[in-house]
Amino acid sequence: MAKRDYYDVLGVNKSASPEEIKSAYRKLAVKYHPDKNPGDKSAEDKFKEASEAYGILSDKSKKENYDNFGHAAFENGGGGQGGFGGFGGFNGSDFSDIFEDFFGDFGGGRRSNRGRSSSNRGSDLRYDLSITLEEAYTGKKQNIQFSTSEKCNTCKGNGSKPGHSPDRCTYCGGNGRVRTNQGFFTVQQTCPQCAGSGEEITHPCNDCNGQGNKQTSKKLAVTIPQGVDDGTRIRLSGKGEAGTKGGANGDLYLFINVKSHELFKRSDENLFFECPISIADAALGTTIEIPTIDGGRAKIKIPEGTQSGKQFRLRGKGMPYMRGSGNGDLYVQIETEVPVSLNKKQKELLEQFREIENEKSNPSIRQFFEKAKSFWKN
Repeated sequence: MAKRDYYDVLGVNKSASPEEIKSAYRKLAVKYHPDKNPGDKSAEDKFKEASEAYGILSDKSKKENYDNFGHAAFENGGGGQGGFGGFGGFNGSDFSDIFEDFFGDFGGGRRSNRGRSSSNRGSDLRYDLSITLEEAYTGKKQNIQFSTSEKCNTCKGNGSKPGHSPDRCTYCGGNGRVRTNQGFFTVQQTCPQCAGSGEEITHPCNDCNGQGNKQTSKKLAVTIPQGVDDGTRIRLSGKGEAGTKGGANGDLYLFINVKSHELFKRSDENLFFECPISIADAALGTTIEIPTIDGGRAKIKIPEGTQSGKQFRLRGKGMPYMRGSGNGDLYVQIETEVPVSLNKKQKELLEQFREIENEKSNPSIRQFFEKAKSFWKN
């Protein structure tokens, strides 16, 4: 029977990228893998066909030959097809990469030990911690308490009664893996009896029921660095839940929430402060004193004629850099307040001021109304 076009087999077109070709093959490999279709000859044939197509199209030079000459490029030894089960030109690293992604137990070897240790690793934990902006500025040490699992002191974490040790698993002989034949494959899988540990607990510890771990409430002193920002995540390695059967502990992650401040607003390492002043101070100029995040004070000279929204920058008066030295800046924004309730004397003075202003005829105001009048005429 004539071979199908390799592109049709994988369901891609000739312009498909290497990633698209690989992705298409992966889907077919998962669907038709003999381990998932035991005894299904049709699925096995489709798996072989897809593997052969991928072996050609994943190799740049062979793909080029195939695009030019089709299947004829690999007939009579033209393409050096050979290989494993008819998988033309199947690169060993690609083969391993694909099947390790989808069949973690396939082939065992270099993946088995990593899989076993990771499956026995303890869970990571999360702890949400709220602090003030002042505490973020200075940094702080704080005791936290949380629920976690720790290694059982009675059995030292091995799950067996004192004086006993775990026995070798009778199902896998202590390998943690078992092999089964599926079509033309020999597939190695995690032992269902010992879950890959290679051991059985025949005399379980009374305190932890053979688990090796016990649930407990734990106290921990943590250090929050200077300059920490809202949403910062701090990783405390090995402070999570205890691993099982010799596995490593998980990690503890502190998620920092910095509370809003009544005076300062923050953007990265810079702080912003809105300072209200009167019309008289804005017009005549003055000197104001403002608070700073370190608990001190700073003086700012406001020149006469300062407009509302004007910003003054105080270098180094912001938040510390969490990674590095120095501090950000503090920006003070002037907000001119217009009085809403005037006494008789204030009104008289402002009326006199307005008369003088009208006589003086402020250029910017005059230009604005001249433009407005021109617009109205149009």
